Amino acid sequence: MMFAQAWGLAARSPHTIVYLPLRRAKLPDHHGWGRLLDLVLLHHRLAFPPSRWKQVRSRLGTGRPHTIVLPSHAWPSRSIADHRRTWHQEFRDHLRWDIAADTLVLTGSREAFELEADQVRALAEECPAHRARTPGTHCCAEIGMGRTRRHPEQRRPYAELHAEYSQ
Repeated sequence: MMFAQAWGLAARSPHTIVYLPLRRAKLPDHHGWGRLLDLVLLHHRLAFPPSRWKQVRSRLGTGRPHTIVLPSHAWPSRSIADHRRTWHQEFRDHLRWDIAADTLVLTGSREAFELEADQVRALAEECPAHRARTPGTHCCAEIGMGRTRRHPEQRRPYAELHAEYSQ
């Protein structure tokens, strides 16, 4: 649920850097590939260079709890046509990704975050019930990042963020 709230906040708050320190989490026993990274979500209007993340993180304190309330329409349903247009070469509203200081930095517009929100919403809303019915099963989301495979960027090729639900 925290991941879904962070996703919604990043989409709607163009002046906020959302930081989830995930790399010290315990890997599930069945997980044998990849590496854990921290996650930073931010709106592209900040024009924040990922290369500065290590410096910013080093100045963070312990933080303090904040409460956010997302509106009831925080996860609007997107039409199939919305998703199909992302495959066109001229479409530019993709999530951009970079890795800096063991952190995946995802940058995008509200549109870019909302186009992938179905995956995030399903992870938060459907996985708990799925795991309750069938304990020990795998429940995850594959979130697209970057331009499509048909029209790749050389610097940041298309990739998928594998987000796994665990209790």
